[in-house]
Amino acid sequence: MKKRLDPKAAIQKVAKKMIKKPPQYPNFRVGDTLRVYVKVKEGEKTRTQPFEGIVIAIQNKQERSSFTVRKIASGVGVERIFPYFSPVIDRIMLVSKGEVRRSKLYYLRELTGRKGRIRSEYVYQDTLAASDSAESADATVSDEDEAEDVSRNAQAAGA
Repeated sequence: MKKRLDPKAAIQKVAKKMIKKPPQYPNFRVGDTLRVYVKVKEGEKTRTQPFEGIVIAIQNKQERSSFTVRKIASGVGVERIFPYFSPVIDRIMLVSKGEVRRSKLYYLRELTGRKGRIRSEYVYQDTLAASDSAESADATVSDEDEAEDVSRNAQAAGA
């Protein structure tokens, strides 16, 4: 008996070869505000262009995963769908974490102004180089050690 070729398996095999390594993006959810840096080619030059907005949908479909980001530009709503494994995405920065109770925020399309706001908290992302972050990590450890020494001295003085 002849073995049949599964078309889905063949597509997945080719897709895995095309995706060399998974991208290192921050963990984000629907409702979060992202700044997606997109590579734009103009003639022979390439530059990065930021697109900042709220994630209104995420589709998880293995290699075909994508997320939709919505922003208001000059009073007009603009949505852009980004494939998760797209080579056009340079990097993604998490600006703020949103607090929502829906998996798709399509209702934001009809809301304008303050009605379309999402309760969120600002997220600080350190953008230092790897060597700078190692030095800052050493500095925070020494600061914590000094704080512990001060608290021990205060306890000893109080006892």
